[in-house]
Amino acid sequence: EETEKNILKLSKIIKKTITEGDRCLLVSENRPEWFISDLAIMLAGGITVPAYTTYTEEDYKYLIEDCEPSLVVVSNNDMLRKLSNIINKKNFIKKVITLDDVDKVTNGLNLIEKEKYLDFNFLLKENLSEYDKIENNKLKRTSPACIIYTSGTGGNPKGVILSHGGILNNLVGACEIMKPLFNSRPVFLTWLPLSHSYEHCVQFAQIAVGAKVFYAEKLEKLLENISQAKPTIMTAVPRFYQNLYNKINNNLKKQKGFKAKLIDATLKLGKKKLLHQKMNFFEKIVNSLVEILVRKKINKQFGGNLKAFVSGGGALDKEIGEFLNSVGLPTLQGYGLTETSPVVSCNPIHKIKVDTVGPPFKGNKVKIAHDGEILVKGENVMLGYWNKKEETDKVIINGWLHTGDIGEIDPLDGYLKITDRKKDIIVSAGGDNISPAKIENMITNEVEIDQCMVYGDKKNYLVALIVPSKEFLNEKEKIYDVIEKINKKLTLLEKIKKIQLIDENFSIENGLMTPT
Repeated sequence: EETEKNILKLSKIIKKTITEGDRCLLVSENRPEWFISDLAIMLAGGITVPAYTTYTEEDYKYLIEDCEPSLVVVSNNDMLRKLSNIINKKNFIKKVITLDDVDKVTNGLNLIEKEKYLDFNFLLKENLSEYDKIENNKLKRTSPACIIYTSGTGGNPKGVILSHGGILNNLVGACEIMKPLFNSRPVFLTWLPLSHSYEHCVQFAQIAVGAKVFYAEKLEKLLENISQAKPTIMTAVPRFYQNLYNKINNNLKKQKGFKAKLIDATLKLGKKKLLHQKMNFFEKIVNSLVEILVRKKINKQFGGNLKAFVSGGGALDKEIGEFLNSVGLPTLQGYGLTETSPVVSCNPIHKIKVDTVGPPFKGNKVKIAHDGEILVKGENVMLGYWNKKEETDKVIINGWLHTGDIGEIDPLDGYLKITDRKKDIIVSAGGDNISPAKIENMITNEVEIDQCMVYGDKKNYLVALIVPSKEFLNEKEKIYDVIEKINKKLTLLEKIKKIQLIDENFSIENGLMTPT
């Protein structure tokens, strides 16, 4: 009730600043005020433009000049420091709302028109009587709700315009996936950036199922926050599950004697259960035993109430999916793009197929083009790219969004399987098609290796750039042994012929990765 009042209050104030369809930039780390601001902007008829807190000053300059926001909502002094120069120069920015105390946020910054700056908490102290009702009859399902900028492999980010109907459509499918997972009020722990389309949609799914929401403090405190929040559902990206797999697997490998046998049984019988294979009487007894002695203990490390992990934002390795499901951490892999609001499909809890991304949500149609590309049609497909009609027309043809992903649909149950990225396929000098993602996953699944990139387009063989894990930085021989071991599992064309070791991680700061 308190949150609802705050959304209504803020919405009335924003409505005085903007006109229907104006863009409102939102730059903040995850916090309850993020959600209140987002809803208030939409309710006032504005279009939310969320931006990553990790962007550079140049990135913000591009975003602001591209979407020309009337309003900027910014969390703290660090964020405003990156934005202040550009805000000073742009007359179209009418107001700036700071989530922290406005005097603290603006302190030490050379700002023009200080009266432009408003304090979020002060605004919410307004008397409620005139804010008790808000009408917005102009909003339709086809109205733009937000513009989410997505980083491509080259060039500037593109602003994806998502409609209110597209997001609502997505929520119907999300609720169908989530509702079988809990009997009482679910608990979520939000930690992925809300500026990413995946977590942006999750926040609405949380309301749709009436969840209790915790906001993680920071990445370093994530495990501590998990044990405090005791989440029912956790959403994360494959990188999180990869780290989790390495961590749990390492601990399990250290066990000896009876404990080691228990773990072997847990993995073996867990896989049987996952694949719906029949167990004999003895296996059923052993499975009940490992459920108590192993799986429940692992689940307890995540608060003890975890019903499912949901994986999205990239391909989850099959081995990791099988492992997590087998040790009592049900992991549902889904698939989506910013351009599809964002979910296309997801595995349901009653039938998990780890090498797939599940059946498509009812709200959209999916088909495979003659060249294997996945095409999506439905209300969840974006309205287009902001200010980029030519690029929009290239990806949406006759209502079908061309995803750039290669896949196949199981004719028996309609489950979708992603096999590659269309533009990421390496074509060797001999004309052979090779999937770098498959090889990169195999390499980074090894505990000795943190990050990896495989290259070899139009070349005679493949090479790899490798960032070793911190504890193996000076152990070159071990890294070479790992690559040798992986090469034995690969075909002649896929084998890595040369490697280059790097002691600096790929990161946003050094320009080797985009925020996405």
